[in-house]
Amino acid sequence: MKKWIRTNLAVLLLTATVISACMGPGNPPNTPQAPAPVASEEASLEGPRDTKELEAFADGIFADAMKKFNTVGSNFAVVSNGRVLLSKGYGYANRENKIPVDSSTVFQIGSVTKQFTALAAMQLVDKGKIDLHHDIQEYLGGMKVPNTTGKKLTMYDLLTYTSGFDKPDILSGSEPEYVKQFFPMKESLELNMPTVVRPPGEAYTYDNFGFTLAGYAVGEVSGMSFAQYMEENIFKPLGMNSTNVRFTPELLGRMAAHYGPKGELIPLEGFKPTDRPSGGMVSTADDMVKYLMMHLNKGTYEGKEILSSKSIEQMHTYQVFPDKEFPVTTIGFEGYFKEKMNGHHVVIKGGNVTGHSSLIVILPEENTAFYMSYNNDSMMSLDVYEAFMNHYYPRKEEAPQPSYSPISEQQAKDYAGLYQNTRLGSIRTHVSYSDGKLVMETGDLGKSTLKMIRPLLFEDESGNKVSFQKNEAGLITYFYYMQLPHYVGYAQKVDMGAPFTDVPADSKYASYIHNLHALKVMNGKSATLFDPDGTITQGEFSELLLRAHGWHTMPYTVEPNKKQMMSGLPDYQPDSPVTRQMAAVMIQNLRQAQHGAKITLSGETDAWAVEAITTLVSQGIMDPDTKINSDGSINFRSKQLLKRQEASALLDLAFDYYTLPIRNELKP
Repeated sequence: MKKWIRTNLAVLLLTATVISACMGPGNPPNTPQAPAPVASEEASLEGPRDTKELEAFADGIFADAMKKFNTVGSNFAVVSNGRVLLSKGYGYANRENKIPVDSSTVFQIGSVTKQFTALAAMQLVDKGKIDLHHDIQEYLGGMKVPNTTGKKLTMYDLLTYTSGFDKPDILSGSEPEYVKQFFPMKESLELNMPTVVRPPGEAYTYDNFGFTLAGYAVGEVSGMSFAQYMEENIFKPLGMNSTNVRFTPELLGRMAAHYGPKGELIPLEGFKPTDRPSGGMVSTADDMVKYLMMHLNKGTYEGKEILSSKSIEQMHTYQVFPDKEFPVTTIGFEGYFKEKMNGHHVVIKGGNVTGHSSLIVILPEENTAFYMSYNNDSMMSLDVYEAFMNHYYPRKEEAPQPSYSPISEQQAKDYAGLYQNTRLGSIRTHVSYSDGKLVMETGDLGKSTLKMIRPLLFEDESGNKVSFQKNEAGLITYFYYMQLPHYVGYAQKVDMGAPFTDVPADSKYASYIHNLHALKVMNGKSATLFDPDGTITQGEFSELLLRAHGWHTMPYTVEPNKKQMMSGLPDYQPDSPVTRQMAAVMIQNLRQAQHGAKITLSGETDAWAVEAITTLVSQGIMDPDTKINSDGSINFRSKQLLKRQEASALLDLAFDYYTLPIRNELKP
């Protein structure tokens, strides 16, 4: 379902979509703009120093980037060495009413909120009210967190994105009707509490729920609501008078309009719970420069200590490393896209909501930082970040080229297997061995060959690093692939047990059945029996299909996916058995496979199912008992009832749980 993949990755990743940028016109012709200043000096290799030169650089970068990403309005603020060097708006806050962006324009800053939440928690650490390494349940007022690992969950785990929750996005939904409603945080947490299924601290996963829980703990420990705590202890002391975790009437009156990828006006969305420590704040450039000044001044602003220098240093120091050379997170911040750091120490935090995006970049050792927001959710911020670093902080020396060593087939056995992304269940990767290298294959993303730099660290053909990691028992259990969209979490090796006594080892369906069982998509009829020839009701198949699709862990996608899944079905009856043609239509509605080789069907198929069946078959998505006839036609047995083993094969092949090699198109 390409639409949902695109939309959700916009929220999941650093600053937005992974799919190609939407090209189109940028600033409208009547956008208010001052004459472009002429640079007064060459760009300093020690960072931005001259304000006119910086403004000329920014004007050029934003003109290009806003056109490329079809962005209506944006702001950009740079602070360095105790000065605000630039704070400027570009384009429109509201194109329809011709309202330009300026430094007082309000934007939703999305997940940039997370490091404000981390700051709040670290304030309480400074005061001795929270211990980073105590059980988080000590700070939740009696609220219980299910934990199957035997290892306590701590505030440190929450703030470094290593909680081990099975559903890190369970509270990530947003709707326009939520804007004028109030939803308490406690109620939302208790009704949607995920389970800790990986030992806390063991694996990085971008974690919205973890930061919401951290914010709730801040409120419980402080004896006030999260919103009140932030106002009293962060916003007021910093003079951030246009920043809030809620929508106030005054801030709504200054908020930039929200636009979609084609520049279309879209509605503001609210949150449930209303206070969202993972991504609910609004702010302005005027306020954010004060916040950045505090960070660069080691926790102090205008003589007031907001946070101790020790805690600020922890927020600026990387804590999680999939490999010693490749940082992922600090307390609250991130280190995505290491190649864009150009060898400098950089911490970043990006954020997205529907129709708004933000990014802050801090170079603590250079005493420089910048903030930007804009009114769509695209990858524009990444372009600006890269351009800023290349212009002001270029790499001073070329990175050394790695040398490679072959890996033996015996060594490769420790790495080989099926892995699933710990955040996005739809991203599944098979690792195998071939000719001294590892082979990594991830569904539609294709196949990569990995050369070994040293044990546990590999590199693909494009220079992207893949770091494998062992668990506490010393077994290779995770990898982290430094390539989109894998950034959002470690991938965890799946236990490929074969528990079913009624599935012979030589069954042509065995691998499909075992794959789906291991990934918790399709269970047996009992602990030891699968019932391969049994049938499935339409309702049961729809639930299997949603799990196989992989987005079910994000509740806000479920209803739209259900609606799309049912499109074109003439008579859905959840308690009736599902036919093979109905199953094919439901799969294709979500899979959206592209038509490959021309297919001629034999046997009976209803007209409403022909397109789906021929498309799936053309891509090799068919069960082993579907054969190519001597005349090249295929009998899909469309009107027969779907067997459980056939369902396992179709779902396995359609949604890339797979056994290699992937069959991308039908070959007779």
